[in-house]
Amino acid sequence: MTRRDLGRLMTGALTAAAVIPTATGRSVGSPGLAERWRQDFPALRHSTAGHRHVYLDSAATAQRPAAVINALREFYEHDNANPGKTQHAMARRAYEQYQKARQTLARFINAPSADEIAWVRGTTEGINLVASAWARSTLRPGDEILLTIAEHASNLLPWRLAAEQTGARVGFIDVDDEGRISLEDLDRKLSARTRLVVFSHVSNVGGYVNPAAEICARAHRAGARIFIDAAQSAPHVPLDVQAIGCDFMAFSSHKIAGPMGAGVLWARTELLDSMSPYQSGSNMAHAVDLNGQEFEKAAYKFGAGTPNVADAIGMAAAVDYLESLGREAIRAHEEHITSYGLEQLANIPRLRVLGPRQSKDRIPVFAFDIAGIAAGTLLHDLDDAGIAIRAGDLSALPLLKHFGVSEAARASCYLYTTQADIDEFIKALRQSIAKRS
Repeated sequence: MTRRDLGRLMTGALTAAAVIPTATGRSVGSPGLAERWRQDFPALRHSTAGHRHVYLDSAATAQRPAAVINALREFYEHDNANPGKTQHAMARRAYEQYQKARQTLARFINAPSADEIAWVRGTTEGINLVASAWARSTLRPGDEILLTIAEHASNLLPWRLAAEQTGARVGFIDVDDEGRISLEDLDRKLSARTRLVVFSHVSNVGGYVNPAAEICARAHRAGARIFIDAAQSAPHVPLDVQAIGCDFMAFSSHKIAGPMGAGVLWARTELLDSMSPYQSGSNMAHAVDLNGQEFEKAAYKFGAGTPNVADAIGMAAAVDYLESLGREAIRAHEEHITSYGLEQLANIPRLRVLGPRQSKDRIPVFAFDIAGIAAGTLLHDLDDAGIAIRAGDLSALPLLKHFGVSEAARASCYLYTTQADIDEFIKALRQSIAKRS
């Protein structure tokens, strides 16, 4: 057992006791489960403005458990070296951990091969990589990229720029009154010109889990490739790229409780091999001399320069932590928090939830508008009460306009969100409304 494995085991001792195996072998949450999990996150142990810190901004970035923080410290204290399979001992250990992290992330999304895992700085860079290395060399004038009106700005701008540079066009699939992708409109918009369909697995505003496998099947029947932005689904929904049937998927480390500035782009091997390098330099090619080079295979072709080893290890530690709790137990808790949060918000006067009002096929992300009170005002009132939410256009202005607003407040939860956190949030909302009525 390595030092890191021992540290993870010790860190997970508290949380493991909170997961009860059933007769079927499944794990279910015991009472107070999230409160126990909460203790694994050092940042949540502090008070804010004299109040228990209530963190409801996890859709922007999740907090980090001690297991992740320990993994980063462990690497820098003991194994910090530029990785090399045949180099000195520290370099070999760094290489082994880096490769193990790649294998962990491949398992996390059920990728056919770890060679299909490209390390990126986050979802945004993953999108830009494909927009540059695939779209700009593949698209021709008259081709079409289909997006939805629910996309985050990071999943809109790169495709628009790629279309402008290639002479392709961008079309938009509509959503229904609650923000769900309209499959009927998808079918209407798909054509022989559609080369790529792009959509968010889960909206950062509406929180609805879109039927990814069904969308992929329809797009493939039309001959299109599919890119899925899984930034908001990866923390909450088990991912299986083979079952979903997409061609590309990207998600970020920091939203699954890993380090900031890291993430994964997954793509099919044949697509990775067909794509031109996104950046060039050492490590993505070998036998480099004055007359030529040999590019690395698959995802390794997109790893120019000294790699971000520590954050890849930290991201893998986050995956290990989530799996140690049990994804089923996390999902059960989040379903309860989603249902409870929607019930409580429904009782707030003048408040409108933007997105589905039912908890089915939904994650605990609540964007909302309160008539007569600016979103920024709500944010500051809640901040004074020690409650962290987000406010503004949420980088999803087209979707907000669909809902008839240009800004919204958003409370977003994760595995460490407790029912007491929701109660404090609701109490502060009521106080804010009362103060401004």
